Amino acid sequence: MKENAKQYVVDVLFAIVAGLIVSVAYYFFQNSNGFAPGGVGGLATITYHLLGQYGIDVSWAVLMVAFNVPIFVLVSVFVNKKLGIFLVLYLVVQSFGTELFEWFGWKPYCAENNGEDFEVVFACLATGVISGVGFSLMLKRFGASGGTYAISALIKRFKPATNIAYVSFLMDGSVVAIAFFVYGMRITPVICTLLNLLVANFVVDFVLSGIKSGYKFEIVTDKPEELSAVLLEELKHGVTEIRVQGMYSHTEKYMLVCIIRKKQMGKMMKIIKRYPGTFASFSKVNEVFGRFKE
Repeated sequence: MKENAKQYVVDVLFAIVAGLIVSVAYYFFQNSNGFAPGGVGGLATITYHLLGQYGIDVSWAVLMVAFNVPIFVLVSVFVNKKLGIFLVLYLVVQSFGTELFEWFGWKPYCAENNGEDFEVVFACLATGVISGVGFSLMLKRFGASGGTYAISALIKRFKPATNIAYVSFLMDGSVVAIAFFVYGMRITPVICTLLNLLVANFVVDFVLSGIKSGYKFEIVTDKPEELSAVLLEELKHGVTEIRVQGMYSHTEKYMLVCIIRKKQMGKMMKIIKRYPGTFASFSKVNEVFGRFKE
């Protein structure tokens, strides 16, 4: 019971922190610089811009909630109740966090406040980096981080064979196309939206797989004891030994399997070069679990 309560508190904290991080990106760098993010949030931002042109005063936060909450409710009903609840919490914090920053009187980062026209480029980069961190926290904890991911989950629920990557691309691409017409047929908002999407996706990939990534070496050698002792001593990582036989020479050898961090690549290469008769190959490992240190 205590464990479940602790897990619930951690989930709530993750949703709140992730929502606040994304709200920082949207308030300080995106909303004030005339470009839209991708997905459902982008459609809400575009709608906000259009309504403003016609003098209709509607809060951006209200539009974000209006566009996303119905999707999250459907996720809660058809996919996962807990996921839907925490997505709603995340969205509310993300949306009304911008209202909180405005209430404090904090000025966003834009050309109007800083006097430089190129500020929009830095703004879209900052939006991508900061929002990417927030998205990563949600994806890491809950497997979803917003309207696009939620729609993908719903589609997957009813049509498991659907290519979700293609669906996400279509949704983000449609926002980019609409942005061209909404923002006065100017190419700059389109480029900013594309750049924001690219940077955010890169950050998400890096946070989810880059921090704990490494390389798996498969080393064929006739000196397994000597080489494994060096690897254990200098790299501080475990080594697995497998008996193998070369089909060319039909001689028995050994293959050592060792997973290392990226920063240890140079040291590993130097160790292997000490043994001229050794053959090695390596591949990237996106995630390492267990007692893997350094």
